[in-house]
Amino acid sequence: MDDRMNKRDKEEMEKEEKATVATDDEPEINYRGWKAMPFIIGNETFEKLGAIGTLANLLIYLTTVFNLKSITAATMINVFNGTTNFGTLVGAFLCDTYFGRYKTLGFATAASFLGLQAIQLTAAIPELHPHRCAAKESGECEGPTAGQLAFLLMGLGLMIVGAGGVRPCNLAFGVDQFNPKTEAGKRGIDSFFNWYFFTFTFAQMVSLTLIVYIQSNVSWAIGLGIPATLMFIACVVYFVGSKMYVKVKATGSPMTSVAQVIVVAIKKRKLKPVEQPWLSLFKYIPPKSINSKLPYTDQFRFLDKAAIVTPQDEIKDDGSPADPWRLCSLQQVEEVKCLFRVLPIWASQIMYCVTLVQLHTYAVFQAVQSDRRLGNSNFKIPAASYVVFMMLSLTIFIPVYDRAIVPFLRKIRGKEGGITILQRIGIGMFVSIFTMLVSGMVEQHRRSIALTKPTLGVVPRKGAISSMSASILIPQFILGGLTEAFASIGLIEFYYKQFPENMKSIGGSLFYCGLAGSNYFSSLLIFIIHRTTNRTATGNWLEEDLNKGRLDYYYYIIAGLGILNLGYFLLCASWYKYKGNSDNTPELELHVNGEKQQSDKP
Repeated sequence: MDDRMNKRDKEEMEKEEKATVATDDEPEINYRGWKAMPFIIGNETFEKLGAIGTLANLLIYLTTVFNLKSITAATMINVFNGTTNFGTLVGAFLCDTYFGRYKTLGFATAASFLGLQAIQLTAAIPELHPHRCAAKESGECEGPTAGQLAFLLMGLGLMIVGAGGVRPCNLAFGVDQFNPKTEAGKRGIDSFFNWYFFTFTFAQMVSLTLIVYIQSNVSWAIGLGIPATLMFIACVVYFVGSKMYVKVKATGSPMTSVAQVIVVAIKKRKLKPVEQPWLSLFKYIPPKSINSKLPYTDQFRFLDKAAIVTPQDEIKDDGSPADPWRLCSLQQVEEVKCLFRVLPIWASQIMYCVTLVQLHTYAVFQAVQSDRRLGNSNFKIPAASYVVFMMLSLTIFIPVYDRAIVPFLRKIRGKEGGITILQRIGIGMFVSIFTMLVSGMVEQHRRSIALTKPTLGVVPRKGAISSMSASILIPQFILGGLTEAFASIGLIEFYYKQFPENMKSIGGSLFYCGLAGSNYFSSLLIFIIHRTTNRTATGNWLEEDLNKGRLDYYYYIIAGLGILNLGYFLLCASWYKYKGNSDNTPELELHVNGEKQQSDKP
């Protein structure tokens, strides 16, 4: 019966999506809905397979093919990921202000292909990488020349440009294909979110298993050529469907309004606060505004002065201010307050995501110096493939959480989501602390076995392989998947729902900016630990040979910082007011099209 209902719903959705939407001043919009999805979802799948297929094993590539030291490679990866994630903010700004999502995605996908192709050439052409290091335990190997490193960095730079345009735009571009004013369109958007995260997980699973195996055991040239080919297919699929897409034009940067509020508030900083600001402040909403009406809130009250009307302020006949750099509306002020309220929560994401960074860097090095044999066979699981257990944990837990835990909590607490978004994020941060504690204990066990029991050989330029089974690393990756299921997905939902509607691209990029901050902070932490412990009696904690270092102490320090960060997050969460919520704000009169209307009470 459910299948018949789903089929009927889908047919109904396709019929409704044929409907067109038009305004007096704008041409008709022909929403194709699911008819455009084969091209968009196909493009996203191939694009993710291409990008992740290269980045998943890049750490091993830098240490084995380019002969970089582990600490240098880890720092390089952190800086690359940080720059990539910060680039999404620039991409979102250019997309919203100048180019629109269609052009931005097209250019970014092409740039990603060129970047992947350049990296593949560093493996395929012997002159573009150093001579392979001989299998020996110690000793210096020939590093890359300036030209070889420059060519590699050029490829990575093109990938940064590509990711900066793809990450903040591809999800929003898919949503653009559905009519948000119809029930069918709303259901299509919800379903698209599910497909989006499914393709992301699918791409990670394939990349961390099949592609990583080919790179590590068959050929780097072939293994890196596959992602480049997949990215080329993504470009072709994307442009083939171009005639079917809804191409939303750039409407100008929403940050202009933010700047106006801040500038005007500074100009009027000497004015006295008004009584009953929800009644006295200037109110106006542009007729074509897509943002929902926001009630007055009593936080960041210094911004209220931007909406105080003075005798020098002029107002047009339609109710708008004559000079938006001298007078702002209450709606504008509240939208800026939404942004300001989110920033302290965003700051806590930086420390939280440091845990995820370690699971993609030093946890892989743990696997390198562990017994990765599958059972009694000689087949070795690639070290980077252990990250797939994070994906499995995430993939398995999400439906359990959505279908079992949320309904159970909904009955107990009476909330739609079972728990609030901030409570979900807080749970994830707590699990991240536990993840680092478990990682430290596992590393202590791995190192102890390596030093006290027979080893299984030597990893070139690293050290002895511990006889501890690498499967013991799986619990820390499973915990990493759980922390993402709670905190990472919660943060994405939080930014999406708490930002004004015209700042969705900026909100989407904020999560990646948090990841960028984590990458840079992790690099700083590695530098500090390396410089500080290198002069102590115990020696460098982050030695090239993990058996000589104390990686477990490094994990415990991150756990301690995580505890402090959780305390900070709880303080911010207790102070936070969700968008649209106000305790006792009376009804607001709002000027729309020159007429007065009243908003609903929150």
